[in-house]
Amino acid sequence: MENRPHHPDAPIDAEASSDPAPIESVPIDPVPIESGAPIDIVAPTAQHLPLILASPHSGTRYPPEFIAGSRLDAHALRRSEDSFVDEIFAAGPALGAPLLRARFARAYLDANREPYELDPAMFEDALPDFVNTASSRVQVGLGTIARIVASGEDIYAGKLRFAEAASRIALLYRPYHAALRGLLAATQARFGYYLLIDCHSMPSASGPHERGGRRRVDFVLGDCHGASCDPVVMETAQRVIAAKGYSIARNTPYAGGFTTGHYGRPRDGGHALQIEINRSLYMDERAIRRKPFLARLAADMRDLVAALAAIDPALLMPMREAAE
Repeated sequence: MENRPHHPDAPIDAEASSDPAPIESVPIDPVPIESGAPIDIVAPTAQHLPLILASPHSGTRYPPEFIAGSRLDAHALRRSEDSFVDEIFAAGPALGAPLLRARFARAYLDANREPYELDPAMFEDALPDFVNTASSRVQVGLGTIARIVASGEDIYAGKLRFAEAASRIALLYRPYHAALRGLLAATQARFGYYLLIDCHSMPSASGPHERGGRRRVDFVLGDCHGASCDPVVMETAQRVIAAKGYSIARNTPYAGGFTTGHYGRPRDGGHALQIEINRSLYMDERAIRRKPFLARLAADMRDLVAALAAIDPALLMPMREAAE
């Protein structure tokens, strides 16, 4: 069995430091973004659990015109991907929880943002007044249309027009969140509450927009500093993951993105938890290839989903109902 890295000061493993695989070995979907559905919903035969799993960043669809207009090759563009995260949580539907996954690449559009978090420096025309140009995510180059990949390299060779951003938002962002809202509403109608698990992965070392450069822990759990879910959700997740030998941090450096903050409404019975997994656990970060440990990690996440589903419903119901 492959060993897990445990200590945040441990060096990045030799496999992750090897030369990148040739671009032709990287499994992307170089198809026009209008081709096919922008999302997949892997639905259970019957939804037995009040959980929804979402993977907004594991998509591999890179339109040819996007690659052609980038300063980076297809392999470098994948640095921002949460590669294979949908596979890590693939047991959810078999347990009775739907899995929503984006098919489009995060570098092309980031669904874990407000719809219009855009950097005006990226555009040749003026942006409408309703655009959020001042968010912390925009300031570091990671808005709805990102300026950089996770390694800090600029994506675009030239400037975009706002109409291009608006088209991506209409074709990709809107369907993703419409599907997510539908799953949440159906789950709450069936069970009285919902628990959304927003599934992500993180580079093994801190990025260029962060301080430090040390190796990260195995998991970062984010609940918007206690605002997006009942404490029992965070406590259960931490207990189950720690019992399997992983190192964990809470809310640092990831407290939860747009999805966690927007859909996490615990007073109304809506709970959301963001999970970030250290990529070096399960993949060669340079070659973007699975490690054998991915199978063990997926089994551990299956146990986590089961444990979260077993939380006493009385603790997660809307507060007005729980008080009655």
